[in-house]
Amino acid sequence: MVYPYQALYQFTYKVFTAMGCSESDAATASNVLLSADLRGIDSHGVARLSGYVRLWQAGRINTKPQIKVIHETPSTAVVEGDRGLGLVVAPFAMAIAMQKAEAVGTGWVAVQNSNHFGIAGYHAMMALEKDMIGMAMTNASALVAPTFSKEKMLGTNPIAVAIPANEQPPFVADFATTTAANGKLEILQRKDLETPTGWVQDQAGQPSSDASILKKDGALLPLGSDREHGSHKGYALGSIVDIFSAVLSGASYGPWAPPFPAYIPMPENMPGQGLGHFLGAMRVDAFRPADEFKQHMDQWINRFRHAKPISPDQPVLIPGDPERIMEKHRLTNGIPLLSAVIDDLQQTGAIFGISLV
Repeated sequence: MVYPYQALYQFTYKVFTAMGCSESDAATASNVLLSADLRGIDSHGVARLSGYVRLWQAGRINTKPQIKVIHETPSTAVVEGDRGLGLVVAPFAMAIAMQKAEAVGTGWVAVQNSNHFGIAGYHAMMALEKDMIGMAMTNASALVAPTFSKEKMLGTNPIAVAIPANEQPPFVADFATTTAANGKLEILQRKDLETPTGWVQDQAGQPSSDASILKKDGALLPLGSDREHGSHKGYALGSIVDIFSAVLSGASYGPWAPPFPAYIPMPENMPGQGLGHFLGAMRVDAFRPADEFKQHMDQWINRFRHAKPISPDQPVLIPGDPERIMEKHRLTNGIPLLSAVIDDLQQTGAIFGISLV
């Protein structure tokens, strides 16, 4: 079934306010969450709403956080998220990064004691409004086995980079450091489908195609799947995100990162506070004249768009193209939801007496 964007936004907004969020925080959280659905990243949109509600019910999300800077220099800061929704904490931190970039050229903010922040691309793209380059990353629940390991040690740990251009749309790369994000497993489970080869391994570290393998002590695989295909590089990328987001900020890292599912117990002897994020903004003219840079970005994009395709039916894409096209389509035609997601939203709304129209 297909729902208009505004209908899903209003439903989501009402749920967040019913949880105790202020009107402004509920609006921010709804914008971030629905941006995923608009861009075709269905695993991180309204399908996640019930997960946030369960975390709130378990006392792990504070809907009235006192978000504050606890350490800073002219170009850097550490933000204490006070267990707030990452959907709210991360935009707060990105705004600080942008303010610092305006003042001194670049701004870098590490965040501790936060929660799941939705799609990384939303936060990186905030910088585009100021003609800046934006970066965003976060650590996450430990679901990923490092190369040669059968133990889950890292999250899917996404990285996003948004770069402005002139006449061309911006370059926006937003990707997990795993072969596939956990949300894609959840989608396959709802459709009763298996995973492609190379996404997951079982409890013994053997290849699997079971989309429910995480519930059986299996693990996601780093980008590259196995050593022969470069999984050590995906492992390294995920580790960098974990260190920048959590070790640097004072959040919990590695296998101690708080799990997103509320029914999973919190790890013992956690070395830090909550989940961590790392956000950055760079003023282009801190490096070269902005107009000059954007003209060259147009040239870069145009040249890559016209790279010789393997098949005439599939042109070469620029990072951000599929999501931009999907956003335009879904704003006009609505957002399709699986029946399992609709049922989940209806059950979530019923907790607060809110109907999904």
